[in-house]
Amino acid sequence: MEQNMDFNKFSDGLMPAIIQDVETGKVLMLGYMNLEAFNETLSSGKICFYSRSKARLWTKGEESGNFLHLKSYALDCDQDALLFKVKPAGPVCHTGADTCWDEVNVAEDFLVHLEGIIELRKNSEDENSYIRSLFKKGINKIAQKVGEEAVEVVIEAKDNDDEKFLNESADLLFHYLLLLNSKGFNLAQVKEILKQRHKK
Repeated sequence: MEQNMDFNKFSDGLMPAIIQDVETGKVLMLGYMNLEAFNETLSSGKICFYSRSKARLWTKGEESGNFLHLKSYALDCDQDALLFKVKPAGPVCHTGADTCWDEVNVAEDFLVHLEGIIELRKNSEDENSYIRSLFKKGINKIAQKVGEEAVEVVIEAKDNDDEKFLNESADLLFHYLLLLNSKGFNLAQVKEILKQRHKK
C-alpha cells in the first residue's frame, strides 16, 4: 500500500489519519502522518503522528500511557487519507474524554455494548451480579440456561401474548451472549459466518 500513498499531495507532506475504535466503530480523533510516522506506526503497532507543534514524531500515549494499538488500516480511493482501526488503552482526548468530539466511546450497536458489560461483570467482585454468578457455576450451567430459555421461546411462540414472546426472546439472546463469551467468542464472529454464507 505504501507505494500508492501520495504524501506529496500536501505541501507539508502530512496526510490526514482518521482513528477509529475497532470494536465500537466510534471515530476517536484525527491526526496527521508523514511517511516516517506511518512506518513507525506499522513497526511499533502503536499509532504515531507527526506533531506540528512539537515538530517531531509523536506516538499517541507516550506520556499518558493511553496508546492506540493498531489493528488494521486502509487507504482511501484518492490515496490521500488513511483510516486506522485501533484498540485504545484509555481516553483519547487530552481533555480526558473518550474521543476528541467529547463522545462516550460505546458501540452504536447495543448488543456490542452489552457484550462489553458482560465481560466487565464476569470478572467483577460484585457478589450480587447475576452474570458473575453464572460464570462461577461454569459453562454447563450457562448452556443449560440457554436451553431453558429456548424452550420458553418455543412455548410462547405458540401463544398469542406478544409481550411474553419478546421478553423470552430477549432472555434467550442475553444468555446466548453469555455462552458465546464463555467459549471465547463474540457475536461479530457469528455474524461474519452468516455474511460468508450469504455470499455463497
